[in-house]
Amino acid sequence: MKVRTNEEVSKALAEHKPVIALESTIISHGMPYPQNVETALKVEAIIREHGGVPATVGIIDGEAVVGMTPEEIEEFGKRGLSIPKVSRRDIPVIIANKSWGASTVATTMILAAKAGVEFFVTGGIGGVHRGAETTFDISADLEELGNTNVTVICAGAKAILDLPKTLEILETKGVPVLGFQTDELPAFYTRKSGLKVDHKLESYAEAAQIIHAKRDFGLDGGVLITNPIPEEYSMEADAINAVIDSAIKEMDEKGIKGKECTPFLLAKIAEITGGKSLESNIQLVFNNAAVGTEIAKEYFK
Repeated sequence: MKVRTNEEVSKALAEHKPVIALESTIISHGMPYPQNVETALKVEAIIREHGGVPATVGIIDGEAVVGMTPEEIEEFGKRGLSIPKVSRRDIPVIIANKSWGASTVATTMILAAKAGVEFFVTGGIGGVHRGAETTFDISADLEELGNTNVTVICAGAKAILDLPKTLEILETKGVPVLGFQTDELPAFYTRKSGLKVDHKLESYAEAAQIIHAKRDFGLDGGVLITNPIPEEYSMEADAINAVIDSAIKEMDEKGIKGKECTPFLLAKIAEITGGKSLESNIQLVFNNAAVGTEIAKEYFK
């Protein structure tokens, strides 16, 4: 399968400059228009400010795109929820039907790897859902992290998940879970979870060295770099956990399952918190974009 890259991304890849992949589900399902487009373009601008080249990923008319144009991002934002979320299983259908598709973490990793992009910045990865011991609801993101050679920079797994079980799966898959200047796994909206990461990164350079070591040794699979939300945007743990519990209870009562869970929960949490959780979500993505680009620059030195 061919992956289309725009001129800026193609040039950067040819010159071994830092290209940073971005998912498109945050545009279609993360927030309403025009805030979704403004946020997506701001993330791209932050990457450029730090010396990288952004590559927003999605599927347009059945074509895999790594590096959307501003016009394509605008159209993505306008179409919004009418664009389906696309994970690994959905890619053949979307391509065969020449449809539009919004890339999840898993799909962004797949398409980034096909284009030769090492780095991907997102908000939080998917993982093991609460109650998975009976529902078996485990995100395909974890499978992709185990197999696909992309480094993901995020603020941990989404706080709506079962974080201890998510770490267990990542360990089973052989994924290094690294904390950027923290020895504790960030919990998306909050800086702390009470859970330890595999290794605390002291610097951008150390992160780059570890990624090189994995690639040079021929160990397939992703590297997960978790970066805590900035202190001023961090939410109080007990308060946000109570909100999450309430949102999950309503989701269960409504019988919402599968890939509809995360968008429902994030929207419900934003509603209950009066938009504070959405603002935190946006700010942690901005922060991840800055840190991820700095690590990528070190990697390509």
